[in-house]
Amino acid sequence: MQPSCGQCPSYVHLSLLEHSQLYTQNAARNFQDFDCQEHDIETAFGVVHVTMRGTPKGNRPVILTYHDIGLNHKSCFNAFFNFEDMQEITHHFAVCHVDAPGQQEGAPPFPSGYQYPSMDELAEMLPAVLTHLNLKSFIGIGLGAGAYVLSRCALSHPDLVEGLVLINVDPCAKGWIDWAASKFSGWTTNIVDIVLAHHFGHEELQANLDLIQTYRLHIAQDINQDNLQLFLTSYNSRKDLEIERPVVGVNEMTAKTLKCPALLVVGDNSPAVEAVMADCGGLPQVVQPGKLTEAFKYFVQGMGYMPAASMTRLMRSRSHSSSSVGSGESSRSRSHASTHGEGSAGTPEGIDLQAAPQTMEVSC
Repeated sequence: MQPSCGQCPSYVHLSLLEHSQLYTQNAARNFQDFDCQEHDIETAFGVVHVTMRGTPKGNRPVILTYHDIGLNHKSCFNAFFNFEDMQEITHHFAVCHVDAPGQQEGAPPFPSGYQYPSMDELAEMLPAVLTHLNLKSFIGIGLGAGAYVLSRCALSHPDLVEGLVLINVDPCAKGWIDWAASKFSGWTTNIVDIVLAHHFGHEELQANLDLIQTYRLHIAQDINQDNLQLFLTSYNSRKDLEIERPVVGVNEMTAKTLKCPALLVVGDNSPAVEAVMADCGGLPQVVQPGKLTEAFKYFVQGMGYMPAASMTRLMRSRSHSSSSVGSGESSRSRSHASTHGEGSAGTPEGIDLQAAPQTMEVSC
């Protein structure tokens, strides 16, 4: 089942980058943080490590990220947020990176018998994070397990979530997204191999050797292995999100669904492709940060922010592609953003969110 937001979710199809030399050249830079403030925040379900980049802009939402298993905010998102074109976005939004308990670099091991939070409890930590940092709302970007956590938070606290970018999300209990990892676990008990099979499809495991080695070393050396096993077990024990698509005249008043716009991202070489809906690997935000950045700019424009953001990368891509953003929806989206400006947090006054364009497809 695919997440729905009451309107149509947006989809992004991204292409495979075969020159894996890029990863080893930039790995050290991508795994660094700049101009950050770190916080250890106590919640009802334990302490969570949070890193703030930039200063919140008035009532505007922050961008809040949540990583997948085997990663932390640095290895999952720094390549994306350090990408040149993202600087235009981070000029307009502060960024709040959340590390799942015990997954940050240098995290100490949990004591024997520690009960790791469930996925629902991880989602319930986020309101406490916002309260502690005096933040009113966020636009979430999550990968895999992180996308599930953000979706669960949006279902329980719709007033806190203005939009979601969900990469390789599986809204169901353990299923297609875990097929490769489960198959791998029959051959090996090495948690690093299991996590790699969760992130990358067979083709990418064989072809992008430099990329795979970079993440193999990161998972093995930078993440506490006992803590990682607890996070993996929590994710594999998740429940269905039970999201329904609202159907006018049938269940629009009773359907359990996201109330905010949602942008779904997946690559067809990712093990998550069956769960989400494309010719990219398991980490689109690392493999194709330029295309994801451009799609994200369109997404926040549709929410009424950044009306003057440049869109040159996807415009060039569309001119060489037989598939493109639907001209009707995209022109209305740009018109909507230009007419109403950036405004304050939330839906611009007078705009009917149901009528706002929500469908975007980018094929490269």
